[in-house]
Amino acid sequence: MAKKHLFSLNAPANWPIERKKNVWVARPNPGPHSLNKCIPLSILIKNLLGYGRTLREIKTILNSGEILIDSRIRKDYKFPVGLMDGIKIKKTKENFRVIINKNNKYELKKINDEELKLKPCKIIGKKTLKKGKIQLNLYGGRNIIVDKDSYCVGDTLLIDTEKNNINDHLKLAEGSTVYIDDGKYIGTIGKVNSIIIEKGLAKNKIVIIKDKEKIHTLKDYAFVIPEDMFKK
Repeated sequence: MAKKHLFSLNAPANWPIERKKNVWVARPNPGPHSLNKCIPLSILIKNLLGYGRTLREIKTILNSGEILIDSRIRKDYKFPVGLMDGIKIKKTKENFRVIINKNNKYELKKINDEELKLKPCKIIGKKTLKKGKIQLNLYGGRNIIVDKDSYCVGDTLLIDTEKNNINDHLKLAEGSTVYIDDGKYIGTIGKVNSIIIEKGLAKNKIVIIKDKEKIHTLKDYAFVIPEDMFKK
């Protein structure tokens, strides 16, 4: 039987909670993100949006159908929300993208309606199906089946969340703009300078340029994004 709550002291470090004030916090239900890669919708509404002071108020907001995540109404206060998810508040007509900043804390970035519609999804795996079709496994639990194998693990797809189809394909290559989603340089945005592939290495490495400085990190941490994504 799944546990309903977490000790606040055991919650992921990037959750915006007062650990000494409350003994328990809501535990995210199983969903598109794992426990250490998500935040419960209730904490997002209360601590990041500031829209509800109590769980009762939060449930009232959710039951009214005011909150959409990736174009779908969500009413479960324990729904797991993670990196790059798009949040729409119908009443205030506000849109946000969930990101993790350089302090390894969840943050909401304001976006417009067009940006909200297109969600960046990193390809984390591929599988060959019958009749030569390819299943692309995406960060965030989404899967898409394509006819041609022109995609690589590490590339990013811009997914139309209303139609659930591919709007654009962003390759992980030299010159690509990437957001670092884990490790020491989490939250950093820069240009790919080179990708280092060496036999015997457990993980391939990548070098990015940020303000003329070279940063070395793991290739798995690079999340390709549109060049102008965080410039507005």
